[in-house]
Amino acid sequence: METSVVVVDGHTLTRVGLRTLAATSTDLEIVGEADTAAKALNVIAEHAPTVVTLAVHLPDADGLRLARDLRDRYPALGIVVLTAQGEDDVLFRALETGASAFVGKTAPENEILCAIRHAAVAASSFTATGLAEAMARRQSAATRLTLSPRESEVLALLRDGNSIPQIAGLLYVSPSTAKTYVARLYEKLHASNRAQALMTALRAGLIQNDTATA
Repeated sequence: METSVVVVDGHTLTRVGLRTLAATSTDLEIVGEADTAAKALNVIAEHAPTVVTLAVHLPDADGLRLARDLRDRYPALGIVVLTAQGEDDVLFRALETGASAFVGKTAPENEILCAIRHAAVAASSFTATGLAEAMARRQSAATRLTLSPRESEVLALLRDGNSIPQIAGLLYVSPSTAKTYVARLYEKLHASNRAQALMTALRAGLIQNDTATA
């Protein structure tokens, strides 16, 4: 029985490449394509595929947000996240969305095919090359960056977009004290600004919210 696949990617070459790759396999069939998230929802609803491959970046949306939406709508759908980025934080975001597999666009053809086949039979089981190593790096970073309860509180407030005056008010401290808290947190995270601090915290597993990189 063939596995039906819908390809969602803003790049024509990627879509053509996956169609060509599937044509070399007797068990896979590309039944639909979409270059945007908006089109993807309609194509998936129309064709009811076994698996959908998703680019992390789409012209009109975050591919990982779409993955989360698809997982909520279609619990049994296999979701393969294809990415040109191999960073650990992207991998863990894919894991957290409920994706079935995470694979690089430059991975060997067999690895991509294996990811699609895995997603077809184990939609709720996540697989990714290098997952164990990424988990080890996250654990190591988290151990090095153990935060105090106050630092964790400040980090959460920064993640939520609060300014220093707002943090001061929420923590019932003076603005200068709040500024000191933030400066000490930046120092521990080896960051010079909010964006760097949140990215480091995300990669270390100190926060798990995709708004941290917004």
